[in-house]
Amino acid sequence: MKRIIKFLSVTTLIGSLLVIYSCSEDFLTNEPPGVAAGTVIQTQAGVEALLVGVYERMQNSNANFGGVLTSDWTYSGGCSDDAYKGTSAGDQSNFNLLERYEALPNNPYLNERWTHCYDGVARANVCLDFLAVTQAGPTPIPDARATEIEAEAKCLRAWFHFQANKIFEKIPYIKTQAELGDLTPQEVPNADAGWDGIEADLQFAIDNLTGTKYNNEKGRVNKYAAEAMKAQAHMYQKEYSQAKPLLDDIITNGGFSLTAEYMWNFDMTHENNSESIFELQCSTTATATNSVAGSGPTFPQKGPASCGGWGFYQPSRNLFDAFQVDANGLPVLDPTARVHLATDMGVSSTVDFTPTDHLLDPRVDFIIARRGVDFLGWGIMPGNDWIREQGNGGPFMCKVFMHRKDEQASNLNGTGFANGKNYRTYRYASILLWRAECAIEDNDLELARTYVNMIRNRAKGSTPIKGFCTSTKNLGSNPVVIPDQNAANYKVEPYPGPGLYPFDNKANALKAVQEETRLEFAMQNHRFFDLRRWGILASTLNAYINDDVTFRVFMVGATFNAAEDDYWPIYQGVIDLQKGIITQDPSYGK
Repeated sequence: MKRIIKFLSVTTLIGSLLVIYSCSEDFLTNEPPGVAAGTVIQTQAGVEALLVGVYERMQNSNANFGGVLTSDWTYSGGCSDDAYKGTSAGDQSNFNLLERYEALPNNPYLNERWTHCYDGVARANVCLDFLAVTQAGPTPIPDARATEIEAEAKCLRAWFHFQANKIFEKIPYIKTQAELGDLTPQEVPNADAGWDGIEADLQFAIDNLTGTKYNNEKGRVNKYAAEAMKAQAHMYQKEYSQAKPLLDDIITNGGFSLTAEYMWNFDMTHENNSESIFELQCSTTATATNSVAGSGPTFPQKGPASCGGWGFYQPSRNLFDAFQVDANGLPVLDPTARVHLATDMGVSSTVDFTPTDHLLDPRVDFIIARRGVDFLGWGIMPGNDWIREQGNGGPFMCKVFMHRKDEQASNLNGTGFANGKNYRTYRYASILLWRAECAIEDNDLELARTYVNMIRNRAKGSTPIKGFCTSTKNLGSNPVVIPDQNAANYKVEPYPGPGLYPFDNKANALKAVQEETRLEFAMQNHRFFDLRRWGILASTLNAYINDDVTFRVFMVGATFNAAEDDYWPIYQGVIDLQKGIITQDPSYGK
């Protein structure tokens, strides 16, 4: 599965062309050369190829912004308190409107998201259609594998609908024509969030897949990947009692474990590790790439690690401040009790700057690239000299998508704009934290503390970023570094107990789980959607905006409207194309 696959359009796949290549009448019976005719696709090899084509849409490297699916950095991070759009103020102006919560139905980002989600759905349905035709033909696929193909395709179909559901409050759930009966796909309305269809498809996958993956191909979904997706769907609906048995099965029977090092979830050396439940397989060559969407745009534009990057997706000051800990190595759960940590905002790289010596959770420097700390082996980051436009995007850069310097040779693709780093779409840490939420709902605070502390103890046991910089002036020329000393003042400890704060009552315990989720999955594909499902989206984002305007003028005048900004409007072109079928959220008018 870890390879680049170029697919013909669905029309080409299922159509046939009359190509007259001879004066004889053979052209009436011979299939034209170079065309994927029905008889070619109606074989196991053909159907398997169609299935791989469904997986390929998850990667979607041509959709760097509005249509990003797997990494979801535009909507999950860039529209939350985790990150800014970054880059320069005038770059990707449509993103500016999302970041300020002012996106209207004519924003092309929304069209990209809708289109790419339903392109994936269409591919899944084409695969299911050809599977059915093949099974009714003279050379059917063995029953066991045919059922697995159906299960994989339906699992992916649910996932693509889920990616639409995260952005648009009501969506059409599109199945095959055979499943829809008299209703055509273009007649399916967006009557609800699509949960029933998502859950049914995922349950079929759970019932018909095993814990192993077809041909041991790491990029395939299996039973546990489907359970993780369905558990997440239940968590989004606050259906904790239904999520709990799925999570328990993954924990008890899945064979997963947290990796020894937190960084192993972001490097290339430890891809498909013990923590990975479902992982997007990526690769590059000198001539082609199938990197996760959003990777290249988030690389620095300046400095040795630029690799042709565009400088998007810069971590926020709010996120940086969230990594501070108290004297006991525990998070400061009340945001109003946190101090603003020292940053080099507005400070030239040629001017002395002393980074904060405040106690920090060590995960901060695996996620955030900042002045005075090594940037994945590319050197000590000098601050402004590596930032495209600090006044717009702030003083930080994102490390999540970037590869280490010692991985560059295996990632060369033209200028190096893309890389072959896999993306851990679902990992075991999420399962533990979701299960902790379920435990809090059951008032089992000690079990919740146990699961949260598994995450915190892994952070404590991970090797911190090394290389303490004794001077941060003119870092690009000759920084003075003590190589074996920690790069910052790190400390992280598990929560004490039982019965001690914050696991002394349900409200405090939930805050602890929510904060742990943010720290563990910062700059990944969770934050905005987590805030929404927790019911604290408006309060969190408005507090963030009000504080951030003192630091970043771009957000002056912005506000988050709880009634209309929790989801995005459907693109007007979709409404116009399917008049009376697809309807807009009334908050946005028609």
